Amino acid sequence: MSFAWNIPACCNIAQEACDRWADGSGRLALLHLRGDGVEHISFDELHRRCCRLANAFLAHGIARGDRIGVLLPQGPEAAVAHLAAYRIGAIAVPLFLLFGEAALEFRLRDCGATALVTDQDGVAKLDTIRDALPDLTRVFAIGGGTGALDLAGEMGRARDSHACVATGPDDPALIIYTSGTTGSPKGALHAHRVLRGHLPGVEAPHDGFPQPGDLFWTPADWAWIGGLLDVLLPSLFHGVPVLAHRMQKFDPEFCFDLMARHDVRNSFLPPTALRMLRGVANPARFGQALRSVGSGGETLGAEMLAWGRDAFGLTINEFYGQTECNLIVANSSRLFPVRPGSMGRAVPGHDLAILDAEGQPLPDGETGVLAVRAPDPVMFLGYWNQPEATRRKFAGDWLLTGDQARRDAEGHFTFIGRDDDVITSAGYRIGPGEVEDFLLTHPAIAQAAVIGLPDALRTERVTAVLVLKPGIEASDALAAEIQARVRDRLAGHLYPRQVEFVEALPQTATGKIMRGALRARYAEGR
Repeated sequence: MSFAWNIPACCNIAQEACDRWADGSGRLALLHLRGDGVEHISFDELHRRCCRLANAFLAHGIARGDRIGVLLPQGPEAAVAHLAAYRIGAIAVPLFLLFGEAALEFRLRDCGATALVTDQDGVAKLDTIRDALPDLTRVFAIGGGTGALDLAGEMGRARDSHACVATGPDDPALIIYTSGTTGSPKGALHAHRVLRGHLPGVEAPHDGFPQPGDLFWTPADWAWIGGLLDVLLPSLFHGVPVLAHRMQKFDPEFCFDLMARHDVRNSFLPPTALRMLRGVANPARFGQALRSVGSGGETLGAEMLAWGRDAFGLTINEFYGQTECNLIVANSSRLFPVRPGSMGRAVPGHDLAILDAEGQPLPDGETGVLAVRAPDPVMFLGYWNQPEATRRKFAGDWLLTGDQARRDAEGHFTFIGRDDDVITSAGYRIGPGEVEDFLLTHPAIAQAAVIGLPDALRTERVTAVLVLKPGIEASDALAAEIQARVRDRLAGHLYPRQVEFVEALPQTATGKIMRGALRARYAEGR
């Protein structure tokens, strides 16, 4: 199969995902499911709104290269905030709604965000951390609030026309924070080319996307690369409408009903969502008419694929990627048979290899680290202000995913395991370092290790193994208080669902915690 990238010299995500469809035709861009009904937003209206916000940003001194945080649920305001940031040459920083004050403070401070677009919940979280964020001079909030500008009011006073700045494909557009095994999260900086880099990896697992009548929805938050660049922006690039709705809590029956009522044709459903959907009896009664379902983040087995064929009348196409270099491997049942346990084949345009410990390519059938050759339009520019961490991510021209994999003679890749200690829980990749650092701020904790243990629903459950300070008694009450502290102040998806108190942690001679030994100990029930 021949393939060539088409990356123009002038490349701006806002122009490609909005402006080119805002031609006065009224073409549908977003369906926003609200409590009082469904709001239909055309590309023409989306363009007017993002131009207004872009002009409001400029009026408040926000300039090209400035970082703009986006702390919003799925909805038109989130899409508009991103597009407005891109069109003035600023850098959007998506932030997860479940982040607590500590997680938000770190990310906003680390990237030096000068502005934030949020809602009333976000304003409340800022109350306790605003003084620690001297660079954050402008907060635009739905409904305004103390120390915040009213988003609608600022947009209402701004012009609804704006010429997109001329950005090149390598100009920065987006920082998405990703977790590693040690220390704090790192900001993966992506350029405007990242959208075009994602397109083949969306088109393949969604079996020739776009097709007439396509409409996309995902329960994945748009703050993550899976929601933003696997669904929202590629759909808008292709002129395909996106259903925007944030469920407060994932409800599998509501999910089936939502997809049926709104004629959703394409969906990205993380494996945890699929497992919950699998518990719904007789899903055919909802009458959904999905054309394609993609899933990624965890390997799907034969039973899940068989259930998907029964429930949806199609083959779920698994894909693989990571925040630094996403959607590089995928299945496509339209093009080749899907094999249970296989992540798929290399997506066109990406040069992949399995490398040994010395960074040399291995023959098919051998297990090693999955690597991607640079340059590649989906590949990040580097970690924000962390050149050494960026260098460690590469071996020569090869970006190292850190995941062990194997390729067979027909080009199918099988995920074997991770090189690191990142935890995969409910579709989230969780770095233990951030959680451990936060746990150590608790006055009762002397040492902390965070590991993932097998979990039937979430793949892994976050588990904290703690050494208490002298004189502190272990108790269920203390465990519950520690869990609540992490959930409320760091992030809801990061809190340890299991807490273990021990006398000592296994360590290397240099004092590094041996998380692998802990995983083995608890997996064996000791």
